Amino acid sequence: MKKIFTLFCLQFFLFVQAQEYSSSNIHSHNDYASPLPFYGAYSNETGVIEADVFVVNNELFVAHNFKDITSQNTLKSMYFEPLSLKLKSLGSKAYPSSKPLILMIDIKSDADATLKVIAQQLKTFPDIIVNKNIKVVISGNRPNPAQWKDYPEFIYFDGRLNEEYSAEQLARVEMISEDIKVFTPWNGKGVLTQADLEKIQAVIKKVHNQNKKIRFWGTADNVNTWMTLMNLKLDFIGTDNVSELTHFINNIKSTFYQNTEFHQAYVPKNVSAFAKKKSKNVILLIGDGMGLTQIYAGYTANKGQLSLFNIPTQGLSITKASDSYITDSAAGATAMATGHKTNNRFISVDESGKPLELITQQLAKKNYKTAIISAGNITDATPAAFYAHQPERSYNEPIANDFLSNASDILIGGGTKEFKSRKDGKDLSKALMEKGYTFLDKFSALDTIKNSKFVIADDAAVVSMKNGRGDFLTKSFAKTVSTFAKSKNPFFIMAEGAQIDYGGHSNNVEYVVREMLDFDKLVGQAMEFVDKNPETLLVVTADHETGGLSLIDGSIEKGYVHGSFSTNDHTAVPVPVFAYGAGAQNFAGVYQNTEIYTKIIEAITKK
Repeated sequence: MKKIFTLFCLQFFLFVQAQEYSSSNIHSHNDYASPLPFYGAYSNETGVIEADVFVVNNELFVAHNFKDITSQNTLKSMYFEPLSLKLKSLGSKAYPSSKPLILMIDIKSDADATLKVIAQQLKTFPDIIVNKNIKVVISGNRPNPAQWKDYPEFIYFDGRLNEEYSAEQLARVEMISEDIKVFTPWNGKGVLTQADLEKIQAVIKKVHNQNKKIRFWGTADNVNTWMTLMNLKLDFIGTDNVSELTHFINNIKSTFYQNTEFHQAYVPKNVSAFAKKKSKNVILLIGDGMGLTQIYAGYTANKGQLSLFNIPTQGLSITKASDSYITDSAAGATAMATGHKTNNRFISVDESGKPLELITQQLAKKNYKTAIISAGNITDATPAAFYAHQPERSYNEPIANDFLSNASDILIGGGTKEFKSRKDGKDLSKALMEKGYTFLDKFSALDTIKNSKFVIADDAAVVSMKNGRGDFLTKSFAKTVSTFAKSKNPFFIMAEGAQIDYGGHSNNVEYVVREMLDFDKLVGQAMEFVDKNPETLLVVTADHETGGLSLIDGSIEKGYVHGSFSTNDHTAVPVPVFAYGAGAQNFAGVYQNTEIYTKIIEAITKK
C-alpha cells in the first residue's frame, strides 16, 4: 500500500513540474545519427546536442563506432561551423529564444589526444568559446579530473557519481551522468519498484544538493519513460526522438487536467420497476465525440464517480458511415435519427440525397411532443439530423430553415445568425412566431417562457465550460420536461453534449473532461426523471469518438488525468450505449448505430 501511495503522490505533482520543463531539458542523444544532424535538434531548441567523436590524423570525426567513420562527417563541418553561423545570424544568441545550449562531445578515442584537438579547433571559433549561452561539455573518455585544469576554461566536463571532486574540479562539472541500469532493470514500461524509486530519488537529491544537474543514459525512449523522469525532476531527458519529446513537453498543459470541481453521481433508485414497463417517453442523450476513454477520463477526474457508470445496461454502437470507415457527426446522427446509414456530411438524406423520415416526424404523427437541445450550434450536424434534410452539413442557413417544416416543439442551442442575421435576408424568428413559437435569442430569458412551443438560439449561451457556459444543459432539460409535463402527451427529447467533440478536435484534455462532467450532470438529471417517471426510456450514447484519446496517467484519488491523442479528428472505434428505464434491456450487446433508432421505436410500440 505504501508503494501505491508513494507513486500516486509522485504522479500528482507531474503537472506543476511539467510546466517547468521545456526543450532545454532535452538531451539529443547520438544527435549525429538523426535524419538531420544538428539542425533537427537546433530547430527544437534542444538543451543538449551530443556527438560521439574519434580523432584520426589530427581530425575529429563524428561516428558511433570507428568502422562507421566517413570523411565528410567531421565535428567541424557537422557542428562547429553550423553553430558558428547561427550565432552570427542571431547576434551571439544561442537560440532565437535566448535559451542556452550545451554541445556535448562524447570522446570515443584517447581522451587526452582527442581533447587537445577539440580545444585547438574550438579556438578557431571564438564566437563559440566566448559565448555565455553556450557550453562545450566533454563526456565519454575524459581525462582524469586532476588534469582538467590543464585544459582551456571554455571546456567543461560531464561528471560521474563515483568520482570525488575538489571545489576547483566541481566548478568545471556541468552535469552528472550515469547509466540508469546501475539503479534499476526498469525497461520504461509500467512503474519503478519502490526500492528502485527510492535509490534514484536519493541519487538525484545528492546531485541537486551539489547544485549540479543530472541525466541518465540507457533510458527507454517512450512517453511513459519521459513522464517518469519528469516526475523524478531529472534535469535532462535523453531521446533519439527530439521532435516527439518536444511536442510532448510543449503540449503538457493541454493533455493534463487536475479537476477542482466535483459532483455527486446519481445512483439509480428504481431499477426493478422497469422490467415489464412499456416505454412512453424517450430521452436520447448524445455525447458528441464521447468514447469510452472520454467517459473514463471524466470518471477519474470526478474521483471515481460518474452517473453514466451507474446505468446498469450497456452496449456498443458501431458507427461506420455508408461511404467511410470513420463517420462524421452528420452520418452518425442520421443513423440514430432515421435508422438508415448514409454518407458523411449528409443530413438525414440517403446516399442519393433523398430525404429520410425522421424519428421526430414519426413521433409527431403519434402525438408526441419533441425537443432538440444542443450545447453547441443548433444547426450543427448532430442536432440538425433530427429536424433537417440537407446533402451538406455546412448548409447552416438551409438547415435552420428546415425547422420551419419540422413538427418539433422545442429547439434550444446556439445559432443566432442562422435564424436572425442570415445572408438571404430572411428573419426566421418572425416566421416561427407566426407558426405559434416563442423565439428568444437570450438564454437568460428561458424561465420567462410560458408558451409550450419555443426556440432559443443564443450563441453566447453555448461557449465552452472553460469559458463559463454553466448549467445550460441541465436548465434546458428541466425547462423542457416541465413544459411537456403540462401536456398528457408522451415526449421525445434529444439533448447533445456537443463540446466533448470540440475538446477532442482541440486535443485538450481539460476541455474534454469538463465537457464530459457537465454532460454527466445531465445524465444524472435524466436518470432521476426516469426513476420518478418509470414509463420513460433513457438512452445515452455518442455519434463517434473524437481525438483517439488514450489515458497515460491519472489518479482517481486525486482527480487528475493525463491523456494522449492520436488524431485531431474522429476515429472508428465503437462507442458505448447506456440505457435506463422501460425497454433498456434491449440495448445490451454490439450493434450498428442504426439499431439505436430501431430499438427506440420497438420500445415505444411494444404491446
